[in-house]
Formats: sequence, C-alpha cells, structure tokens
Amino acid sequence: MVKHHTRRRVLQALGAAGMVGLAGCGGNGNGGAGEQRLSWHAGGTGGTYFPLSNEIKTIVEENTDLSLNVQSTGASVENVGSLADGTADFALIQNDIAFFAKNGTGIDSFQDNAIENLQGVATLYPETITLVTLQGTGIESLSDLSGATINTGDLGSGTQVNANQILESVGVTDYDEQNAGFSQASEQLANGDIDAAFVVGGWPVGAIEDLANTNDIRILSIEGDNREAVKEEASWFADDTIPGGTYSGVDDDVETVAVQAMIATNESVPADTVETVTAAIFDNVDDLSIKTDFISKDSAQDGMSIELHEGAAAYFGETGATQTETEQ
Repeated sequence: MVKHHTRRRVLQALGAAGMVGLAGCGGNGNGGAGEQRLSWHAGGTGGTYFPLSNEIKTIVEENTDLSLNVQSTGASVENVGSLADGTADFALIQNDIAFFAKNGTGIDSFQDNAIENLQGVATLYPETITLVTLQGTGIESLSDLSGATINTGDLGSGTQVNANQILESVGVTDYDEQNAGFSQASEQLANGDIDAAFVVGGWPVGAIEDLANTNDIRILSIEGDNREAVKEEASWFADDTIPGGTYSGVDDDVETVAVQAMIATNESVPADTVETVTAAIFDNVDDLSIKTDFISKDSAQDGMSIELHEGAAAYFGETGATQTETEQ
C-alpha cells in the first residue's frame, strides 16, 4: 500500500497500468470491412458494464450478421487504450474519461497524449458514485475516511480517477489505497481488509447487492458542501440519488454524484458497421433488462463529450460529428 498526499501522486500510477496500448494509436484489429466478429470491451464482472454488454451482445447477434466478443476489463481507462490500438472495436467508458482522452488533458495518463482516433457512439445511463463501507467500521461520513484503507477501483480505471478526484476535493488526502475490481473490493470489505470502497456504476451494482445480503453495509452520502466541492473540481459530475431500498439494509435515499456511461469506438471501424451495431441496440432497447429507465434513442446524445463517429451520426440523424462543450 502507498500513502497518498496529493492528487498528482495518486494519479501518477495510472501512467504505469492499463495504458500499454496507447503507443499505437492507429490500427484496428477486428473491425475491418468484411469481418463479422467484433471485439467489445466491458468492465469487471461485478459491475454494470459486463452484464449490460452481454445483453447488448445478444441483441446485436440476434438482429445482425455480426458477432460480439465481450471481454471483462479494468473498464474506462484501460478500454481507451484498447480502442486506441485497435484491440477493441467498441467499449464502454465514462464520459469524463472520454473527454480527458480525446483532449489529452485531465489526468497524467492522457496529459499531452490525446487519443485522436477515439470517437463516440451513444451515452447510456448515469454511473453513480457509490462509496460503501460496513456498519462496524465506524466510518459514517467522508471526513472519517482520513487515515482509512480505501479501495479506489482497478488501477487505471475510471473508478480510480473519480475516487481520487472526490477524495481530494473534500480534503481527504491521507489514506492507504488498494486497487481491485468491484467483486474483490466486496470481499475485502467482508474480510475486514479495507475500510471503504468506491464503486462506479448504474445501481443496483451486483457486487454491492451481494455484500449487502450478507453484511450490514452503509453507503456514505456525498451532499451539501461536499457535493458542491466535488462538482466545482470536475464539472462532469452531476447530482444523483440512490433510492432507499436499492440495497438490503439501506432504507433511506442516499445523495451522491454521477458521471455518464457511454459506448465508444475508434475512427477506423467502418461507418456501416458502427451504424449497424448502433441501430441494433437502439431499435431494440425493449429487449434490455438493465438500466431500462435511462437507455433510449432520444437521450443517447445527452452528455456526449467527444466527437461522434460518422456511423453513429448517420443513425441518430446528426448533421455532423458533435462534441459537448465540456470544460475542466
């Protein structure tokens, strides 16, 4: 474990993990013309990306001649690297990470290293920041996290980036960091190996559900002055609420913040392939069972933070590639 004191030191670790593919920002491994098998990179099996991606796989394969190979990954930052070097044709990422990558800014991994071939397809749903602990830890508020052992998500993931942004913005700079996916973080909490964990994903997150079914959990709120400080630090965070009853034993609403999940691709994937995949998904959203209150054709460009791929633009009837005016 490493002791952290500043945001820059926290984020420097990202440059060493999950970004190996960033050096080759041109090729496309699986999405060439005439090839029917596409690579789709998701996230950890305990989050929302992976099960949702497998539902999308089923829809695409039932409605097109394409097949999707869904892979579990470290999620957003790692997925950007896979899109950049062409080992992934499509991936789920956070809209803030997409903006950082496309513009070569925001975090050390992307600073002055813009991923120019990264393009957007559609936004999907709010990704809620869930900060979970157990009742027995004595942690009841964000201020109690000073000196704690915290799992901030997989090394190089969007979850880690968000966690470190939030902790610094509320003045928590002295903590021991662990890095693991949601399922392992749940096990760490249950075993007493960590004090708290950040999970970023559409509620309910399976790993938290499983934890809550066997342990008394507490979800820390991000509200009031703390929430305003978080949003001032990073404008892509939006207010969000985890409804009471989402997780066993958490009966009251919990105020927090969220980013936005989105589908991304790279510019070398053919336009007709992107349009076909996009149409399959958004013409058949009724076949999804995950985040159905949020995913729709009408809202699929809300929060789009990067240039839109021409195939997606064709499906959504956009007159040209678009990019949300998002500032740090």
